[in-house]
Amino acid sequence: MADPFSITVSALALAVSSVTAWLTLFRRGTVEMTQPTVIFFGPDTPRSQNETPLPKIFLRTLLFSTAKRGRVIESMHIALSRNETHQNFNIWVYGDDKLVRGSGLFVGETGIAANHHFLAPRDENSFHFTEGRYKLEVFAHLLGDKAQTRLFSQTLEISRDIGASLKEPGTGLYFDWGPDSSRYLPHVEQRPPSSDPQKFLELLGLK
Repeated sequence: MADPFSITVSALALAVSSVTAWLTLFRRGTVEMTQPTVIFFGPDTPRSQNETPLPKIFLRTLLFSTAKRGRVIESMHIALSRNETHQNFNIWVYGDDKLVRGSGLFVGETGIAANHHFLAPRDENSFHFTEGRYKLEVFAHLLGDKAQTRLFSQTLEISRDIGASLKEPGTGLYFDWGPDSSRYLPHVEQRPPSSDPQKFLELLGLK
């Protein structure tokens, strides 16, 4: 007759092995992102003074996978809406010291922290950041998934005074996350963020 204790131990060991195998080999998981420390609305750095700069959204965040085996991001974009106006920023470039065009990014469970630049399409130079309440949503298309995954959603406000300032050439708006106030604090600058403007333009096919 089998020992009940041995059977119990064997059953527990099998259960633990099954759970471990599911977590490491079979569970697909998803990709999530942390609260961005900074979000930027403004123009990109144009190739020459005669060209109209493309509208750009910049943010810094950590992307991480909920599965141990990681996931692959095929593409990312930002959907920005204000009242009845909707604009997709579908040109995605990321990196810190070196910028690369976003495509086929592997995200492991330990995560990837980087700057992300999103530009509107080249034929959307008519879009401008003006006064109003904006809803910003970050989407990623994961390899093997049919539907896109919404990674982040945030409502941001551009006041009348800030909206007037953004009409000045080369002026952008930064939203810095305030940990004490638990909200984004806006301030205006005339320096669009770009780690390497020349390589960034080459990646976009603008140089």
